Amino acid sequence: MDKQRVIELAQEAGLEYNFDPMLWLKYEEFAELIVRECVSVAMEQYDDAEPWGGVQEVLKHFGVKE
Repeated sequence: MDKQRVIELAQEAGLEYNFDPMLWLKYEEFAELIVRECVSVAMEQYDDAEPWGGVQEVLKHFGVKE
């Protein structure tokens, strides 16, 4: 997992970076779980004819509006 990217996204979400390694380990674990679930949802929707259909399903799955 790209730790720097996790830090950037956490800061973008308003979380402050601190040097508590246990807290950031949990953030990294949480981010990895979200990524894995996104991949799972996208793969369920993958279709050779329309490979980007999974993207919309991931957004819908997490309730993210474009």
